[in-house]
Amino acid sequence: MPLNNIPIQIKSKISLGTLLPLLHEIRHALTRLLHQKEETAIDLRNFPLSQQDKQTLFQVLGKGEIQAELTALGRSLIWETRLPGLWVVEHYNSDEILLSQSLEITGIPSILTAPPEDIQQGLEQLQDWLKEEKIL
Repeated sequence: MPLNNIPIQIKSKISLGTLLPLLHEIRHALTRLLHQKEETAIDLRNFPLSQQDKQTLFQVLGKGEIQAELTALGRSLIWETRLPGLWVVEHYNSDEILLSQSLEITGIPSILTAPPEDIQQGLEQLQDWLKEEKIL
């Protein structure tokens, strides 16, 4: 579905004051992704955002159709915003303390892709199962 066909309703005017530089950086990063295939990560800790600014940012960006949760050495939450190619990635430690929060401008965040060595291991495991006929 083309973006211009997605209905968006603005219920009240949101003040974007401190968010404007960040939103412009996101715009530039999306342009680079589209035209040069250049991926970008924006660490939100590098921007002087209050908690209210972050809430407003996430309200503006919204949530898209894809969400994932990983549980390895703590929890990681990944979701696409309503802007395709713009993802929010959060990492928590085992005590559920937020360790990092970033925006990734990419087709898919690298944390969601399987490394070649893991794919190789999975292939070998499947081959062993098929050889022994012990799939279940």
